[in-house]
Amino acid sequence: MNLPLVETTPLDGVLQIIPRRFCDDRGYFCESYNRQAFERAGVSCEFRQDNQSLSHQRNTVRGLHFQIPPFAQAKLIRVLRGAIFDVAVDIRRGSRSYGKSFGAKLSAENGLQLFVPTGFAHGFCTLEANTEVLYKVTAPYSRDHERGVKWNDPALAIPWPVSENEAVILDRDRDLPPLAGLKDYFRL
Repeated sequence: MNLPLVETTPLDGVLQIIPRRFCDDRGYFCESYNRQAFERAGVSCEFRQDNQSLSHQRNTVRGLHFQIPPFAQAKLIRVLRGAIFDVAVDIRRGSRSYGKSFGAKLSAENGLQLFVPTGFAHGFCTLEANTEVLYKVTAPYSRDHERGVKWNDPALAIPWPVSENEAVILDRDRDLPPLAGLKDYFRL
């Protein structure tokens, strides 16, 4: 079995995953997801839906989003084309890392994936034009359960690679509440 390389992060439960690539003259082959291999690597959940996004412009910001129970989602994120700065924020009250974030560059070239468990907000900024992102989720989308945190809340101190003036972002994401304005959706 081709187990992926799994690295822990400063946020409990958030993992960086690098599937093994088998390269030859034609390019490469990898298992981007194998349930048994991922379970052995510490990721055991049932993914129920795949989502794919295309961002035409560099500096497109999507997030920071999450869904509340009973539609809370864990996510496995990877980039098919281009590159992103991907971010997870711990929103579990009582957690020792509450309000802290972790960011990593995911790209089609580096093959890095990020596993974000429930209880975390997630978002990204595109680093290249025409970036395609694919992510697996453990619950279907529910508009009534969708919530978010302001992407550039100073309390989060996320080192975004884009300024507020350069960000290509929807008004609904720009107007999300700061961390201090979130209800107690997740508690440890």
